[in-house]
Amino acid sequence: MGGGRRLLMWDIDLTLLHTGGVTHLAYAAAFLQLTGQEPVAYPNFAGRTDLDAAREVFAWHGIAAPDLDGFFARYAAELLARAHLIPECGVLLPGAREVLTALCRPGIVQTAVTGNIAPVAQVKLAAWGLDASLDLTVGAYGTEDVSRAPLVVASRRRAEAKYGRFDEVLVIGDTVHDVAAALANNATAIGVASGSTGADELRAAGAHAVLDSLADVMTAVALLSS
Repeated sequence: MGGGRRLLMWDIDLTLLHTGGVTHLAYAAAFLQLTGQEPVAYPNFAGRTDLDAAREVFAWHGIAAPDLDGFFARYAAELLARAHLIPECGVLLPGAREVLTALCRPGIVQTAVTGNIAPVAQVKLAAWGLDASLDLTVGAYGTEDVSRAPLVVASRRRAEAKYGRFDEVLVIGDTVHDVAAALANNATAIGVASGSTGADELRAAGAHAVLDSLADVMTAVALLSS
């Protein structure tokens, strides 16, 4: 990695925070409203887009042509209604706020590239004030594609339309899906082993660098800014 202008694309869940089950409560409530039944199973959401995961959930329940737009609108509303529970039940991962704040500097733009739908991403980040460090208007979100790689393309396009060319794009996340999305777009892949994927697995997937967590703020900031 070198110098120059940088675009940092942050994953959210298990990279910066986790909601401690509040998201599942909102998801279940939205599913019940739309279908009249409680979800009996959930997919592995880690690293996946909400569009991909929702299709799987509805298929498992025998619903072939779900109203996904309606479902996502209900899901966002249900999470917003529970937003006050996120700081109580969830966890802001060590160093997350400090790293984001320290990287608010000239030559660096930070945003979110996440499997979450946009309003859900906003609620999660705002629960701890992390949205203040990110330009979410140039992010990319989980209704835009079933896989993460096109989200990197979409976010870069939006960011360069707003800010001009970047010398380096970094994708920071806790899963091999984040790493693969970066590599598919010639971006720098930074793994953070704060989720269920270990550091060795992130390196094996091709991450250019791996942090055990963001708790060592100085090390994380140095890696992401130089």
